[in-house]
Amino acid sequence: DYTYNICEILQINQNSSLLNQTPFYFSASVRDIFSSVKSGATLHLLPNHLFAFSHEILSYMQEQNTTHISWVPSVLTHLCKGQALEKFQLKSLKIIAWVGEFMPIKTLNTWKNSFPHAIFINLYGPTEIAGTCSYCKIDRDFKENEILPIGKSSNNTQVLLFDENMQLITSKQTNQKGELFIRGSNISLGYYNEKEKTKQAFIQNPLHDNYLDLLYKTGDIASYNEFGELILHGRKDYQIKYMGHRIELGEIESVINSHPNIKNSACIFKDKIICFYESDEEFNLKIFCKEKLVSYMIPSQFIKLDKLQLNQNGKIDRKVLKELI
Repeated sequence: DYTYNICEILQINQNSSLLNQTPFYFSASVRDIFSSVKSGATLHLLPNHLFAFSHEILSYMQEQNTTHISWVPSVLTHLCKGQALEKFQLKSLKIIAWVGEFMPIKTLNTWKNSFPHAIFINLYGPTEIAGTCSYCKIDRDFKENEILPIGKSSNNTQVLLFDENMQLITSKQTNQKGELFIRGSNISLGYYNEKEKTKQAFIQNPLHDNYLDLLYKTGDIASYNEFGELILHGRKDYQIKYMGHRIELGEIESVINSHPNIKNSACIFKDKIICFYESDEEFNLKIFCKEKLVSYMIPSQFIKLDKLQLNQNGKIDRKVLKELI
């Protein structure tokens, strides 16, 4: 099911040329590998020695006539540095998709301006459902402090939103936050040799008890917007309670990333909110945040880094940041 669905969503066929940059132990590689096998598309593996050099990656894409990429946003943000995108036309590039992190609107707009002919797709799906369970084709403009929707469920998959009392939140209940649960044909059977962890993460559908109907408990916090689309706010792991308020660190990062001179950011909580940001210059971000955030969401400390380190999956390495505190 997943392979057929992703080929349809990303419009992959025998004429497609995919470029994979994720290690094979990362679930996102499954998308590239099996969609290519199913469709007869060409799959290129990005050489490791090119990963740190945006110009080299884009040059490789141009040489291979890449038509499809589906990477994590941190990598797409990395490729925006030094106006690298302006130096390559990449006329063959048709589909630009991402998964695994929040996509900064500023990064999205940079790619859209460079490749107006391409289709942009926000994918969502944890490892436990073997790939993508929802997607959103970007067909409208977004403000730089907005969060992109994760859209609608893919075929044979259903994404449900429940509150803390396991009451279903419907699309009519806009802006009410809850946790995402997933059901469908792609769902995993559990964790190997970890019965207790499996029992906690895979539960019976609380809407009925007529037959076995497992839901995967994602740990992701979301809500519906006015268009009936699901908006991802962050993980429960990143949700903190500070000054009596529940705060999603991802929402703070989205606002900070909207600053024109910020390339990327990550917030860490250790008795207080600390923001690490990547920029060419150091400046007072508190003034900017006071205009965009309520007082209890403003970080207590801002730390400038020349570069936010990425882990092997291409995501911001938050463990490294915690060691810097």
